[in-house]
Amino acid sequence: MFCIQSEGAIVKTEVIAGLTSFMTVAYIIAVNGLILSSAGMPYEAVTIATVISSFLGCMLMAFRANSPLIIVPGMGDNAFFVFTLVVSLGLTWQQSLAAVLLAGIVFMLLTVTKGAVYLSKTIPKSMISAMTVGIGFFIAFLGLKNGGLIVPNEGSFVTLANLSNPEALTTLLTLLILIPLFLKNVKGNFLIGIFLGTIIGAFLGIVDFSILRDFNLSLSGYETIFFAFDFSAISKLNFWTAVFSLSMVIVFQNMGTQIGMLPDKSKFKKSFQANSFSVISASILGCSPTTTAAESATGVAAGGKTGLTSFTTGLLFIPALFIIPIFQVIPNSAISPVLIIVGCLMIQNIKDIPFAEFSDAFPAYLMITIMPLSFNIANGIAFGFIAYPIIKVITGKKNEVSKTMYIIAFFFLLYFILGGI
Repeated sequence: MFCIQSEGAIVKTEVIAGLTSFMTVAYIIAVNGLILSSAGMPYEAVTIATVISSFLGCMLMAFRANSPLIIVPGMGDNAFFVFTLVVSLGLTWQQSLAAVLLAGIVFMLLTVTKGAVYLSKTIPKSMISAMTVGIGFFIAFLGLKNGGLIVPNEGSFVTLANLSNPEALTTLLTLLILIPLFLKNVKGNFLIGIFLGTIIGAFLGIVDFSILRDFNLSLSGYETIFFAFDFSAISKLNFWTAVFSLSMVIVFQNMGTQIGMLPDKSKFKKSFQANSFSVISASILGCSPTTTAAESATGVAAGGKTGLTSFTTGLLFIPALFIIPIFQVIPNSAISPVLIIVGCLMIQNIKDIPFAEFSDAFPAYLMITIMPLSFNIANGIAFGFIAYPIIKVITGKKNEVSKTMYIIAFFFLLYFILGGI
């Protein structure tokens, strides 16, 4: 089924790679529920949606593309869902789910035509690398913020927190434990770090174990988010701004991630299709957009080459449904160090940006800096793609800009004109 022999793979290695991927990405079960619940969605119901979306995403990747990459609700995507669609654009979470559905359909239409492959060949490598790096900085900043290390400041916008604060101290101590585990490539290092961070948090008084009373799986309340689309805002500009901006984000974000991590680039088209199908299914299930996880790199590094890797990862999400209360007690400070390290992994792609060539470096620089500073992935991508053709024209290198890049720049400019975030 997974062409193990012809792919030059080994079953045992594939299974271990799948287990490794799961161990490094399982934190999303706890984090996604916490982030989406801030938009008013019920925590337990969203956690169930997160698990099912992850399972389906990995299965789509396994059977559609025979790819070792894994699909889960994205960290940047859930933040975009809450802070952009709900907070900035003023949509309800039900209306936001409708926007995710339509954006997923746009994504899918692009992948089932020649559009996706064409785009992947016409977008400059510096832009693709910059997207990954910018998202890495965004995730790192999210980790520092959620971990209580970076806090608001009236004079300088943000500042370093008082390190004696229990949340900040828990984050620091967990990070000190997690770094050597990661450097020594200990299997399950992220999960071990989260577990020990939770224990540290308990000693420092930021963990409430009283909720660990009922481990019965209950789907009660899940019906409130399943198929909960609300198209009542479909005639309003902010709704279509949400669909347009989200479409741009999920298409180019996932394109950059997949092109950068796929061991076999010939699997890109089907792998990209699987990603688009998963976004549609996630919206139906009541979840923020799914994405190709950066943590896929750990499974690939462990030797994963085929869909058996993603299949194994997907299966492991099912038991997580029965231990949801455990994820509820995990404090942000135990999870944030993982985000900080994952951000570092993604930032390493900066070496692929030719900084010696200003016309390539400046658009990439804008993309990288604006993502975390505006706390918005779409803004960074938009600035980078708008700046690229402008800088090339100014420097007399317009022959290096494809017609596609001009079109993308125009649509991103339209994104801002329409009230981009």
